[in-house]
Amino acid sequence: MENKIPYKIYLDENEMPKQWYNVRADMKTKPAPLLNPSTLQPMTLEELSGVFCTELAKQELDNETPYFDIPEEICDFYKMYRPSPLVRAYFLEKALDTPAKIYYKFEGNNTSGSHKLNSAIAQAYYAKKQGLKGVTTETGAGQWGTALSMACSYFDLDCKVYMVKVSYEQKPFRREVMRTYGASVTPSPSNTTNVGRKILEQFPGTTGSLGCAISEAVETAVSSEGYRYVLGSVLSQVLLHQSIIGLESMAACDKYDIKPDVIIGCAGGGSNLGGLISPFMGRKLRGEADYKFIAVEPASCPSMTRGKYAYDFCDTGMVCPLSKMYTLGSGFIPSANHAGGLRYHGMSSVVSELYDEGLIEARSVEQTSVFDAATMFARIEGTLPAPESSHAIRVAIDEALKCKETGEEKTILFGLTGTGYFDMVAYQKYNDGAMSDYIPTDKELEDSINKLPKI
Repeated sequence: MENKIPYKIYLDENEMPKQWYNVRADMKTKPAPLLNPSTLQPMTLEELSGVFCTELAKQELDNETPYFDIPEEICDFYKMYRPSPLVRAYFLEKALDTPAKIYYKFEGNNTSGSHKLNSAIAQAYYAKKQGLKGVTTETGAGQWGTALSMACSYFDLDCKVYMVKVSYEQKPFRREVMRTYGASVTPSPSNTTNVGRKILEQFPGTTGSLGCAISEAVETAVSSEGYRYVLGSVLSQVLLHQSIIGLESMAACDKYDIKPDVIIGCAGGGSNLGGLISPFMGRKLRGEADYKFIAVEPASCPSMTRGKYAYDFCDTGMVCPLSKMYTLGSGFIPSANHAGGLRYHGMSSVVSELYDEGLIEARSVEQTSVFDAATMFARIEGTLPAPESSHAIRVAIDEALKCKETGEEKTILFGLTGTGYFDMVAYQKYNDGAMSDYIPTDKELEDSINKLPKI
């Protein structure tokens, strides 16, 4: 008997979303505003425009407009790799012997290897439109830096990337992709900025953190004529651009009358999770449908499950605006043995507010169980997943196995945000049995959280 639902559901190009969706418009309680670190007053458009492109700063501050038209040049670029497939994981369902139906939205079918390109191309477009020379950014595992270097080469912009030192050393090939696209890549913390030198002095031999790299990128942007800073996650503007993931997923589901019960995403800063769930969350907020949303984070960097909801600096050098979010403290540096990305100390203000209201569940999972799930998925579904995405795979498998116990035929949708081909050092550690689980102690987290700014 033929299956009514194909293994891969592709939209036609003419069915691609023409607008991004802004979930803040449907939120009754809006995310708390970004604060100026000097005055502790909400950041104004003028202040934000000193760091970000003006158009992006406007998107960042707009809590009311539900839809933003996607400029034609961005739509054209999207067509190089979008629409991305919604995949029915028939093989995984069979292997798990579960009555659950499992779907995943696959964002790894572009050279950057992940969903990050969806926002990178938008941010590069607005920078070019503003007449800038270039942009600066940070990158952890390297997906964002790779995506931004591609987007900048498309628009002929200079791209300066500060890459977390431990990743710079562990992931040389992703670094080389960035350089192939014309970006300059500096391991962070570095001696090239004041804040980098200060961090190196304070923590000699540090493996770095996203917070350090952000500080360096911001300092370079504000001190270089014709440059602005861009960020790959956390910010509301990034979640807006990433809503293309959820909008396509929803269109594919609606086409085949698929109604997800559980929607799962990995969570580091919140961009792919926010992008996947936003349109579905909109339906939930408007009372049109109900879904269970699960954010999955690493046990070694558990900002939602063990962090505090408070105003904090977005960066270690404390030069960025303050954001109200679930945070472990801007000085928190995850263990160097944590290989799965998702290393940011805080969480998007949008995701944080939704979580605080009980609209999202959060789970933390340990590294070895994540790689167990990744390896199983690679062997069964044929795609080598990024370690980040494998956090979502882990919980999708757990939820499907629960259905096996209860006999429920739930429909599970998760985000497969990228491929793991540049993450082979981590897979090697796992295959060699050299991977360990590091979970910060209550005291370590308490010490870090106690240093939060008093606001």
